[in-house]
Amino acid sequence: MKARPADQLLLIEIARLDATIRAADHARRNPEQTARVNDLLAQRQAQSVVLTGLLGARDDAQAELTRLESDVALVEARVARDTDRLASSSNAKEAQGLEHELASLARRKSDLEDAELAIMERLETADAAVAEQQSIIAATNEAGAAVSAEGKAAVASATATWEGATRDRAAIAARVPAELLALYDRLAARGVGAGLLRARTCEGCHMVLSGTDLQTLRQAFDDDVVTCPECGGILVRSDESGL
Repeated sequence: MKARPADQLLLIEIARLDATIRAADHARRNPEQTARVNDLLAQRQAQSVVLTGLLGARDDAQAELTRLESDVALVEARVARDTDRLASSSNAKEAQGLEHELASLARRKSDLEDAELAIMERLETADAAVAEQQSIIAATNEAGAAVSAEGKAAVASATATWEGATRDRAAIAARVPAELLALYDRLAARGVGAGLLRARTCEGCHMVLSGTDLQTLRQAFDDDVVTCPECGGILVRSDESGL
């Protein structure tokens, strides 16, 4: 195949843009922040499980405190009732029984109030644990939001790069002869499409060509389309090729 050296040089720019397009497409489809976001989501799920347990413990303590408060109210009601009965009783035996019951109620009330204090301490500790876990989850959510925002910005940037490089490639490709471009596209689909020969090295595969290969290239005309013996891509020659 024949092609003007200037047209062949356009393939190098197309190859560069193709590399940019591939990298940008990968970046917009697979932002590096995705893994971190997934890690934070997993952390938050685990933290939520812990919070559920802490909320359950706090609810249990609150329910127990409510029950004790109800028991204290019942005891106080019985004390009030027995006190009224004792004040109006004229029967010595009945009065003795009421006094005995009042003493028992006083002990019962004291025990209940001690239990209340213990439960209130448990409830205070449970409230603090819930608040701390909620703070941990809030921090995880905040970190997740920040990383997610970074990811969206990275996707937007990569998309802009992809769109710009795609437009530039189309503009340059329009200047390349159809047959030459078709050859490049076929080669690029399987590996290296084109590489510049610089200082006897193919920049498509970064291999240094042998003396025999270089001698073969020296015998080719400037408008001959040649390929790299190592990678098979179109080898574009220039004044820097070292031939």
